[in-house]
Amino acid sequence: MGCDGGTIPKRHELVKGPRKVEKVDKNAELVARWHYCALSQEKLRRPIVACELGRLYNKDAIIEFLLDKSADKAPMEAASHIKSIKNVTELNLADNPAWSGDKESIKGDKYDDMQSARFICPVVGLEMNGRHRFCFLRNCGCVFSERALKEVKAEVCHKCGVPFQGEDVIILNGNKEDVETLKKRMEDRRLKSKLEKKSKKCKSAELASQQDTAEDSPGPSKAKNGQDCISSTSGEKRQIIFTKSSGWYNGNSSVPGKVSKVNKASSIATKRSIADSEEKSEAYKSIFTSHSSAKRSKEECSNWVTHTAYYF
Repeated sequence: MGCDGGTIPKRHELVKGPRKVEKVDKNAELVARWHYCALSQEKLRRPIVACELGRLYNKDAIIEFLLDKSADKAPMEAASHIKSIKNVTELNLADNPAWSGDKESIKGDKYDDMQSARFICPVVGLEMNGRHRFCFLRNCGCVFSERALKEVKAEVCHKCGVPFQGEDVIILNGNKEDVETLKKRMEDRRLKSKLEKKSKKCKSAELASQQDTAEDSPGPSKAKNGQDCISSTSGEKRQIIFTKSSGWYNGNSSVPGKVSKVNKASSIATKRSIADSEEKSEAYKSIFTSHSSAKRSKEECSNWVTHTAYYF
């Protein structure tokens, strides 16, 4: 049988079979991972940061995500594990001298090479376009290809010289197995940091309690029977007697618990005037106001004038 116009339909046009699985274009997937932010889906621009799972972000997008505390905030699977800015590392990337994507004017007849990358490995020179595995160091943020770390084995960063360990190497945009191992490392690292913080708090609390008990306990420097001897600015020794709050102290203080100061009789007896001393000369005595030359006579003083401290 034929349709109008004499066309003959085929079997696949009349019989519906199973749907073919749509395949994702590998080039488009690589471009989306290595050229665009995983959170805002915008083009990557400096400063570029990476999380502990190896995903690439714009630093501005991460800061906006962390500052947004609204209730209607949409949950982001790509950044759900990022709780603070300390969970990301700013990357130290090496520019590709052969890349001129932003320099040339974009026209309709221009061929856009998807394989060219903006950044390269500073050791081997491989382009960071997704065809080769790249990783970064958590300590310094320098980015290298996995081939460079395998060929040039060292315990120090090839670019800045910062020492690192195997746990500090994080693969960028890895496969599912890599993400699972990195996630397990991240959880172990955060659990370890929490335990360290708790131990530090316990130690600080113990030190504070020990200091308080040391201050409260009486030492050998403290005086006995509630009496302390202190030296005043005039050089006289005064004895301070602390009275009990429950009783009166010989009727001298009107309020219980006050401190009464008693001068020693020996200090009063030894106190002498310079004018009365026989050892000093008259020229030396005339310097002080206690000398007879410094005193005013009655003729010099008037009744209506306010007397100064030199009036005797």
